[in-house]
Amino acid sequence: MDAAKLRAWWAARQGLDGTLQGHTSHDALNRAGWSRSVGGSGPYLTLFARTVLGRAEIDSAVSGAKIHELPSARGCTYVVPESDYAVALTVGQQFSPDSEMRQARTFGVTDKEMDKLRAAILCAVESAALGPEEIRDAVGAAARNLGAEAAKKGITTTLPVALGLMQSSGEIRRVPTNGRLDQQRYQYVAWKQNPLAKWKKTREDTFIELARRYFTWIGPARMSEFQWFSGLGVKAAKEAVEPLRLADLGDGLLLPPQDRDASSTSAFRRNPSTFWSAASTISCNCVAMSPRCSHPKIRAAISRKGRRFSLTFPITAFWIADGSSGSGSSIPPTASSPGTASSSLTLPCATS
Repeated sequence: MDAAKLRAWWAARQGLDGTLQGHTSHDALNRAGWSRSVGGSGPYLTLFARTVLGRAEIDSAVSGAKIHELPSARGCTYVVPESDYAVALTVGQQFSPDSEMRQARTFGVTDKEMDKLRAAILCAVESAALGPEEIRDAVGAAARNLGAEAAKKGITTTLPVALGLMQSSGEIRRVPTNGRLDQQRYQYVAWKQNPLAKWKKTREDTFIELARRYFTWIGPARMSEFQWFSGLGVKAAKEAVEPLRLADLGDGLLLPPQDRDASSTSAFRRNPSTFWSAASTISCNCVAMSPRCSHPKIRAAISRKGRRFSLTFPITAFWIADGSSGSGSSIPPTASSPGTASSSLTLPCATS
């Protein structure tokens, strides 16, 4: 596939063509894919770029459990739509929680001991969200210190091991203390509607579902890219992808068969207006949405002058899918000539 057309296809599938504006954060994550979350502004920018939703609206979706930060692919945390909670939890179980329990067993922790601790935790957080120290006080001797040798392996007590296992099994939810995704202080509360209660698929079948979602979100993509995202080995990744019967577009790029005709017959034209609108609004609001803007690449791009700054970044998605004919919208005067990956634009923004 032509490189410009490929960029247009990706931009359209990701909702960067304006088609997700007016939709909910759940809709955006369901269509464009889960948003990596490590206590930064990423999820806010991801959702804002597609839906133009503000922080308050996104936080409201978090509060209502329409979207949630969960341990998922590779054991990493992603912000996930409600419809994918069971898939996310299942594909993350074999990574961090299971591996930590295996490590804990080497220091004398038994399954019976862990079951007792989990029951005590569930009782403690049944009616209200509690922080780790409050839970520690509530469970008392059910949690214990594992000693200096265990600490060297990153496991100080049995409490975080139990919390991880309970979160990945859907027994409890980890919620941000102030309702915001761009911080790393959490409380835990019982998940009374466990999303895994009605999930009957095996772990292997769930990875097939993950593969289906992955290639729908960002296909065409390569097998190696799905392998990295899922955390699976070569054989397991191949087994997850094989039932999908993906179409090979060449150069290792794979696409769901139902999308192949659409990608080859759609007309594309140069129309930067939607991208310009999203990009300028994101950059002008990134400080207001997340005051820290702590990502090193963002910090490196910002030059401050009093209460104003300018943000310069590469243009990679000026080509937008469009089935109609006609000329594109005019390019804003502050943007350099688009059409190549090396183009860039600088946006003046206020921090107030």
